[in-house]
Amino acid sequence: MNFLANKKILLAITGGISAYKAVILCRLLKKANAHVQVVMSKAATEFVTPLTFQAISGNPVLTNIFDDSASNDAMAHIHLVRDCDLFVIAPATADCLAKIAHGFADDLISALVLARNPQKCPLLLAPAMNNQMWENQITQENIAKLATQNGVKISYPAAGSQACGEIGVGRLVEPEFILEEIAMTLAPKILANQKVVITAGSTFERIDSVRGITNLSSGKMGFAIAKAAKFLGGDVCLIHGGTQLENQQFTFALFDYLQIQRIKIQTAEQMYNEVMQNFHENSQKIFVSVAAVADYRPSKVVDFKLKKNNFKHSQNLNAISLIENPDILASVAALPENQRPFCVGFAAESENLHEYAKQKLTKKNIPLLVGNLIQDGFGGENNKIILFDKYNNIKELPPDSKDNLAIEILKYAKNMLENK
Repeated sequence: MNFLANKKILLAITGGISAYKAVILCRLLKKANAHVQVVMSKAATEFVTPLTFQAISGNPVLTNIFDDSASNDAMAHIHLVRDCDLFVIAPATADCLAKIAHGFADDLISALVLARNPQKCPLLLAPAMNNQMWENQITQENIAKLATQNGVKISYPAAGSQACGEIGVGRLVEPEFILEEIAMTLAPKILANQKVVITAGSTFERIDSVRGITNLSSGKMGFAIAKAAKFLGGDVCLIHGGTQLENQQFTFALFDYLQIQRIKIQTAEQMYNEVMQNFHENSQKIFVSVAAVADYRPSKVVDFKLKKNNFKHSQNLNAISLIENPDILASVAALPENQRPFCVGFAAESENLHEYAKQKLTKKNIPLLVGNLIQDGFGGENNKIILFDKYNNIKELPPDSKDNLAIEILKYAKNMLENK
């Protein structure tokens, strides 16, 4: 999901202790194959040297409005911002916010802000300062004013301990989060004004207080689709069961930061109930059923741990009485036409992929199904998938990361929606 490749990012650093995090951000941008031009306020150079950013970005660093080292003329404050895809100020100090909120242009960074075309170059501000400075009424008025301006996005500061020893809101958001915000800003918004509901992970059906029926679904594909849908402009609701994400807490925190609605469930019935709440009115919606839902659940669940004796005295030692769970995808696909979303199903098979995928596509009565062999992607970061649609089209995608495949799946679904 590399929306940063070959993009031109103008990265401005103002004077605060969190300027060191901008070094990490610059490195992450370069790793994503973005072109990075760094500008620094005079105060910022007291915290991190321009040479550091020059070494990482590979470009000369500008520090004053008369510096012509990057453009070979005296108009760098005009040309730099006209030749970039996104202008990022991280960290943005209280002084910086005050200047640009009131139209000052007495240094390179504030002049660049005024010289930009909001339609062609969005501005992303990542404030960082002492918590009292952030909570000051003047700062809050400035940030509120900036938030309403065309082409301006705010990466609001986080709470926690600060360099001054105080605790509160004012910390610069982690560079990894800012990187995702940058990528999301640059992504094409093909799903704007569309609700996208996704299920992911595994369900768990209790037998007793410690045992249950589940599976090894990692949830990675579903989470990748949720993130991709958000990047593409969708209003996303992710309903998920158990996951095996490598860095689960980071992923959860990132989804919260990106404002992706995330609902945690345990059982198939709980997932069914949460899913069905989204499809009561007629509107543009997409449902992507990625979760590995248990087909059956125990007919009786006890609230204590069953002992061997409980089984030994039963009539059938090897049997657990099961009842069928609701079929979530089939239920959504069977909704009345004015409520039914565009449904995307998944089929993970160990063999005969084409045969079983076509059968599932027909049985569930859905327009699009994503098929893969378990050995190609189960639990891993990459996958190899084949798209089967209701028009008998079959599209095999080359092996790729689940993040990139998520984009391709959503693009295919959107294209089908536009041409139905």
